[in-house]
Amino acid sequence: MLEKIKELLGKDAQNLLEFNSSKIKKEQLELPGPDFVDRVFAHSDRNNRVLGNLQWFYMHGRLAGTGYMSILPVDQGIEHSAGASFAKNPIYFDPAKIIELAIEGGCNAVASTFGVLGICARKYAHKIPFLVKVNHNELLTYPNKFDQIMFGNIQQAYDMGAAAVGATIYFGSPESGRQIVEVAEAFAFAHELGMATVLWCYLRNPEFKKDKDYHVSADLTGQANHLGVTIQADIIKQKLPENNGGYTAMNAGGVSYGKIDNKVYTDLTSDHPIDLCRYQVANCYMGKIGLINSGGASGANDFAEATATAVINKRAGGMGLISGRKAFQRPMVDGVKLLNTIQDVYLCKDVGVA
Repeated sequence: MLEKIKELLGKDAQNLLEFNSSKIKKEQLELPGPDFVDRVFAHSDRNNRVLGNLQWFYMHGRLAGTGYMSILPVDQGIEHSAGASFAKNPIYFDPAKIIELAIEGGCNAVASTFGVLGICARKYAHKIPFLVKVNHNELLTYPNKFDQIMFGNIQQAYDMGAAAVGATIYFGSPESGRQIVEVAEAFAFAHELGMATVLWCYLRNPEFKKDKDYHVSADLTGQANHLGVTIQADIIKQKLPENNGGYTAMNAGGVSYGKIDNKVYTDLTSDHPIDLCRYQVANCYMGKIGLINSGGASGANDFAEATATAVINKRAGGMGLISGRKAFQRPMVDGVKLLNTIQDVYLCKDVGVA
């Protein structure tokens, strides 16, 4: 299994597999494991039904009993438009095919919209954990706007048998204050009913694009994660960091924005992708709330890119990957292979935490 991982990583294999962090030590982290619910959440204020649904997540699919997660998310029909998302593979206009891909692919859970999961709930809700995405950005308004709005309510998710609900907050956007209040209230009710909560902690503000795109900087995404765990998300979804210094760039030219300590850049991070991701993990209460990174858009090198992302996440102390377009924008047999390739990184005992 390790040799296959090395083959997929190619020239990056040594850099990613042999790196040892000298910044935030792995001993300081709460790392994934088969006892994660008992070790972390049993001490929290989550009720027994939440603990049961979290345990179902951790004990389902090919990664069952490892403490790691592989989730298939297919909400792109709204977030990116159905035509743009499914034209490459039109079978996924059919919601049942989405759920079947997650099952055949050995995923811990399937994440999608009220409509997708609801139309198939009686057939599948007992076979794989449902993660219902409750808010979305729609792209039909002209001109396009970027705002997360509620598409349903928590009671609906509970009634269809969902194990968890998910939501996105566009931190940094003018609408983020409203979104924080909406999602915090929704998550509180979800916990009351016994469902787990997953938060997409994304950044959204055109000012975050300077000399580079700081929507994927470790310092800004790390703070987004820290806000996400504050409203009691049980799992954080975040894009893999690609750079650092977002706060520094935003404060250039005498502008006053946010607060940061330069030790973040000297003592807590380096320019290595595993250190950048580890800072994201640290902002999730040192790993007590699991970090899953997104798989990103589909392209020419999906298997290599997905493997690299999984290795970075795992070695940083993260909890897994949530990968959609790389899997469903190809024939189902190849989508299953892609999901299994990601899972193999987490099953490989030779790929340890850096």
